Amino acid sequence: MRKPLQFHEMGLDDRILEAIARLGWKEPTLIQEKAIPYMLEGKDLLARARTGSGKTGAFIIPAIQKVLESKRTAIEQSVQVLILAPSKELFSCRREVRYVDVSPQVPLEAQRPLLIDKPDIVVGTPTRVLAHITAENLNVRNSLKLLIIDEADLMFAFDHISDIEAVLKHLPQIYQSFVTSATMWDDVKKLKKLILNKPVILRLEEPPLPTTAQLTQYVIKMETMDKVVMINVLFRLNMIRGKTIIFVNNVDKGYKLRMYLEQFGISSCVLNSEMPVASRCHIVEQFNSSKYDIIIASDEQSLEDPKINKTKEKRGKRKKDKESGVARGIDFQFVSNIINFDFPRDVDSYIHRVGRTARGNNQGTALSLVSVHEMEVFNSVEAKLKTMMLDSDAVFKDFKFDMSQLDGFRYRALDAWKRCTSIAIRETRKKELQQEMLNSNKLKSYFEDNPKDMEVLRHDKPKGGITPMNHLKHVPEYNVPENLKRVQKKVSKKKLNKNAPKIKLSQRKQLTKTQEKYRMHLVRPIGIWTQLGCGTFHRSTLDLL
Repeated sequence: MRKPLQFHEMGLDDRILEAIARLGWKEPTLIQEKAIPYMLEGKDLLARARTGSGKTGAFIIPAIQKVLESKRTAIEQSVQVLILAPSKELFSCRREVRYVDVSPQVPLEAQRPLLIDKPDIVVGTPTRVLAHITAENLNVRNSLKLLIIDEADLMFAFDHISDIEAVLKHLPQIYQSFVTSATMWDDVKKLKKLILNKPVILRLEEPPLPTTAQLTQYVIKMETMDKVVMINVLFRLNMIRGKTIIFVNNVDKGYKLRMYLEQFGISSCVLNSEMPVASRCHIVEQFNSSKYDIIIASDEQSLEDPKINKTKEKRGKRKKDKESGVARGIDFQFVSNIINFDFPRDVDSYIHRVGRTARGNNQGTALSLVSVHEMEVFNSVEAKLKTMMLDSDAVFKDFKFDMSQLDGFRYRALDAWKRCTSIAIRETRKKELQQEMLNSNKLKSYFEDNPKDMEVLRHDKPKGGITPMNHLKHVPEYNVPENLKRVQKKVSKKKLNKNAPKIKLSQRKQLTKTQEKYRMHLVRPIGIWTQLGCGTFHRSTLDLL
């Protein structure tokens, strides 16, 4: 068996190798091993690889390598790399390589000074990059050496192709290109004539999701209202551990689920396409820094036809950001668990949701709560996954749980769910909108000139919100199933960071943020406790201790 090519064998700059080591990447993924050498040779590339396979590293590493090499002989600073993507990723070598993300929806003039300095790498959505080019804030006609289009299939879904074509008219005649995709291969091939010149095509023969050794997929088939009780029990009895993303199919359901969990003292945050870009980025940052361990994500964008969305907006419906895609394209870090509270409506949506965990070489768990009316879609997704993952006999494992054990939680859980009415949801969203306005930099000068308006906004209290019920945070011991009591005690006694390396304060200050995040990740236990009959439990994934 041929030994895979390692990072240190690719001729990469020592600073890049150091950054890779800090991130804990022990060896390249398949797409990285195949793509990076071709990129370093200067070849155009069209690559298809599954979600979470390391596609971003496959183009970021050679991009930074090329910038560092160019700086050895460069006479002046210039924009050399343009990345068109639905979201940004973390770059290394920040001192040597300067980059600017222009995707935030702030006034173009606010970003103009950043682009005048000519960063080495510019990241943004096609629409945003085109706007800066048109405003003459960005000029790459004579300097661009590398164009990268990430998540090309998502570009089609969000109707960005016309913007991409417009951007191409402002690029030099000769440049290297790299196009990546996870699905929609036939449509993505249309970009070959527009962008690529005699490209190397990497269509990796790998399943759309990691193997069962890396990703464990569970399913619980239940009544719709049993989902409400089950999600309560999973968190209150510590059956779920580590960072978790809960997916729902619409925005209001996301807010309702968060309000429901809050009544039991379970902190979470919502993420959806109706939120401002700055708010979405802030929430992802808080999640990645472990301020929140639970995100409730509304995956409505990937489930609807963009043309239908446009029609709805014309009819006065809520405005959604067409460049928002929660199920993919967002840099969620070290996600241990995915829970499909609402089952996705097609196999691609399922793959992209579950692809938020078990990324790279990390372990992950996915749990789907499937009601009776979702069974037809579930059976369809399961059948398609079986044809895609030939090495696996069963894609989903039954999450064996005696539903009668939920009876002690049912009354309080359903009562709390009923309290989250449409009026309460509306008032909660109104309160959050008020807070966004108070924190808005755009409105800061307005409120300075109109202090009375700020006072009115501050004192306009929601009328239909939910009154906190602190007694619900406590789980009566008589409600805890006998077989779960020892699990709960074991979990509560064990501190998450008990086995963290002992580091002196002087040494801790020397660690970078990346090192701190990676060190915390190493000592965070992950996974789901499952019942295997006879009252015994085991961990579905190993503690990373």
